[in-house]
Amino acid sequence: MSVRELVVLGTASQVPTRHRNHNGYLLRWDGTGILFDPGEGTQRQMVRAGVAAHDLNRVCVTHFHGDHCLGLAGVIQRINLDQVPHEVTAHYPRSGQRFFDRLRYATAYRETVGITEAPVAADGILAVTSSYTLEARRLSHPVESYGYRLIEPDGRRMLPDRLAMHGVKGPDVGRLQREGRIGDVRLEDVSEVRRGQRFAFVMDTRLCDGVHALAEGCDLLVIESTFLDEDAALAVEHGHLTAGQAAAVARDAGVRHLVLTHFSQRYAEPEEFERQARAAGFEGELTVAHDLLRVPVPKRR
Repeated sequence: MSVRELVVLGTASQVPTRHRNHNGYLLRWDGTGILFDPGEGTQRQMVRAGVAAHDLNRVCVTHFHGDHCLGLAGVIQRINLDQVPHEVTAHYPRSGQRFFDRLRYATAYRETVGITEAPVAADGILAVTSSYTLEARRLSHPVESYGYRLIEPDGRRMLPDRLAMHGVKGPDVGRLQREGRIGDVRLEDVSEVRRGQRFAFVMDTRLCDGVHALAEGCDLLVIESTFLDEDAALAVEHGHLTAGQAAAVARDAGVRHLVLTHFSQRYAEPEEFERQARAAGFEGELTVAHDLLRVPVPKRR
């Protein structure tokens, strides 16, 4: 059975706290795993969450501030120690190549796995697979930063009443799906478009065009909300979003499930993030993330 879920490994901004690890997020998508922003301690959090190095197919780093990448060294070494049998691809801003090199070779270890380096230098498509297209969009932060978005290809949903009307049944249904036509019956005569699911990951950024483009139409949006709304000036100064800003983006983009994360250590209680997100008018499903939480991608409508 295919599984599509987010495994939250860490939710702290800048420094870990007693209850929040540095950032780390694993997206499970149909038997593949994409690790986003492995901050310090990610390898330990993977153990706690039951995530193995073998689960990783891609690593996506938004930018090279420590809370988003210091765990990369340990994760790469664990991939090699466990001799992961498949290729692992790493995406990160090309401008931070020197940081990636230092983290990849932070200490001596035996390389047993090919890590394919695929740095990001501009908006656009990074990879196309049978189950998703991976895109990147530039964000607005003091250092170069990119957000990531997965889009599942649209499919088709068979309509039983139309199949019956055209006398298509049994093995012919599968044949029609494969070939697109049986006699005078076309696939579009007995089916409708099933929109592919969408996921986006938006970390350290001010409001910008990239944020809105990434969030548009998402079933699941993971987005930073470092500050509460009363500290909006600090958010702009340091290149971050507030809870209300993140929720307004999700509201306008038609997001179904919003996950707020990357919280400043200045705030002790998470309830206020939820209150401000609702006050901004977001009415969909809302999660204020905590470490080791699992969030399923919403089922198709």
